[in-house]
Amino acid sequence: MSNSCDFSSLGLPEALLTAVSEMGFTAPTPIQAQSIPYMLDGHDILGEAQTGTGKTAAFGLPALAGMDPRQRTAQMLVLAPTRELAIQVSTALEEFAVNMKGLRVATIYGGQPYGPQIREIERGAQVIVATPGRLMDHIRKGTLALDSIQCCVLDEADEMLNMGFLEDIEWILEHLPDQAQMALFSATMPNQIRRIAERFLKDPKHVKIAADTSKKANIVQKAWKVSGLNKLTALERLTETLDYDAMIVFVRTRNDTMELANHLNNLGFKAAALNGDMSQQQREHTVAQLHKGKINILIATDVVARGLDVPRITHVLNYDLPMDSESYVHRIGRTGRAGRSGTAILFARPRELRQLRYYEKLTSSTIEMMDLPTAEELGKHRIAKLSVELAECIAATDLSEMQELVAKMADENELTVEQLAAALLFQRQRTKPLKPQPDPKPRFERDRADRGERGERRERRERRPATDFETYRLEVGREHGTQVKDIVGAIANELQLDSGNIGQIRLHDAHSLVQLPKAMPKDVLAKLRAIHVRNRALSAEITSEVIEPRRDGGRRDGGFRGRNDSRGGHRGERREGGFRGERREGGHRGERRDSRDGGFRSERRDSRDGGFRAERRPRRDRDNFGNQ
Repeated sequence: MSNSCDFSSLGLPEALLTAVSEMGFTAPTPIQAQSIPYMLDGHDILGEAQTGTGKTAAFGLPALAGMDPRQRTAQMLVLAPTRELAIQVSTALEEFAVNMKGLRVATIYGGQPYGPQIREIERGAQVIVATPGRLMDHIRKGTLALDSIQCCVLDEADEMLNMGFLEDIEWILEHLPDQAQMALFSATMPNQIRRIAERFLKDPKHVKIAADTSKKANIVQKAWKVSGLNKLTALERLTETLDYDAMIVFVRTRNDTMELANHLNNLGFKAAALNGDMSQQQREHTVAQLHKGKINILIATDVVARGLDVPRITHVLNYDLPMDSESYVHRIGRTGRAGRSGTAILFARPRELRQLRYYEKLTSSTIEMMDLPTAEELGKHRIAKLSVELAECIAATDLSEMQELVAKMADENELTVEQLAAALLFQRQRTKPLKPQPDPKPRFERDRADRGERGERRERRERRPATDFETYRLEVGREHGTQVKDIVGAIANELQLDSGNIGQIRLHDAHSLVQLPKAMPKDVLAKLRAIHVRNRALSAEITSEVIEPRRDGGRRDGGFRGRNDSRGGHRGERREGGFRGERREGGHRGERRDSRDGGFRSERRDSRDGGFRAERRPRRDRDNFGNQ
């Protein structure tokens, strides 16, 4: 059936047509134009269509047309894989049924008390939208019966399969009346989904909608090859320079959502996390804040963001690549909604670039490579933004009192107005210098096979686990003129700590990471926060970021490693960069006591003598949050 029609030609009752018209919809999408007449005629439906094609209206409108609001029993059941999608479907159905007096929709999902759900059921909700697990609980408890269900819909069946709900779905469907109409919608049709259809659907009409490439055309897809800058710095730069209304940033783990959101908030952005550890009430509040514009950046994992529909999201940023290609499609579908244009950006490490061609094939689109704004461009952006803000302030504010105060301060302190203005500007832009440090030269990752002929590698020393250390994040970095020696000196002096007990230090553009022994006094964090380096408070926080060992032997961004041997002393060799005592080229190395595990030591000390030991960090997981 063609979709060159309007909703009035599909056979829907007037109450639903009025609601659809009031919502601003005129022409049905292909999945709606084909599915609605079939379902109104009582046929089962097997629908194959991507997310965002209008499936909710495709099954919701014809199913609601058969509901009797006078009967206070459950007549329609919709199964959804996640709480977020269940809420979204419920909201849409309530909007469709706004003119059906007496019709109630109950949303049933885990993470919420049973009481309110039971009350909604007892009040006679005719429509039940549920996630499989919680629905099974109600059936087993006897708080919900399915014997009056007339229509059952499985929405995003393939996703429910991926989440391990196959047996749950079969159990639920076995409890339905034999005469219930069935509609199954899925983006893909794996064999297990087809087997469910063959078992539970009766001579279904198969509706397959090809991927809407015209819709994908309004989503520009870009990729940045991770090199030179780490991913965290790249994220900071993009969130500061991109022209976006709202942005969703996808990461792999719940912990990363919190880390990134806290980091961006510390930089002055309005960011929030969305992850599975949050209560349902917290999630709903966060999404509402995004809708209202009270937050502009959402850091989320895949599952909780599935079905998220916020029209003001103009950008999707894949900080971490998804685990599968289908998730990529779901991710970028969070933007470019309601006819708007959108931009999807992904960070790809060199070994991940091959994945891009699968995304291109799946979306029938091209992913173009992009460059990040340079440090110079970032500085120009900051100056331009500051100029606009100052001009708007001058135009909208009576500054006469401030002008008098400036004149008085200049006169009393024998300063020029320009000097005062420069000092104020410096104070305001401490965390965002108007002239950032130049970018480091790009260093691309290479596979071992790409290293070329280098001769035999020296035998590696055994790397001990860094279990005796805590990593601290300090809000000073290269952009503020900070050097490793500044951090070492400040911490050693203020904490009365021997510099040899400080572990690794790594400088980044706007922050630094330092390892300190776990056995430090309890007040160490408070003391660290009060320390100033280059006229900036360290504002220290304990972090899960991992310090990545340098590979090029350089020390330009900090490689201080303290005493790497667990028994104390200095190593004479400097093989992988970073300070480890004295260099091989000269200087006293002390007495050579033992060479079994490499290097020279001024003296061996037994760890029983006390003191802190700074052991070397093990090679990090390259996909860790901080240094990518």
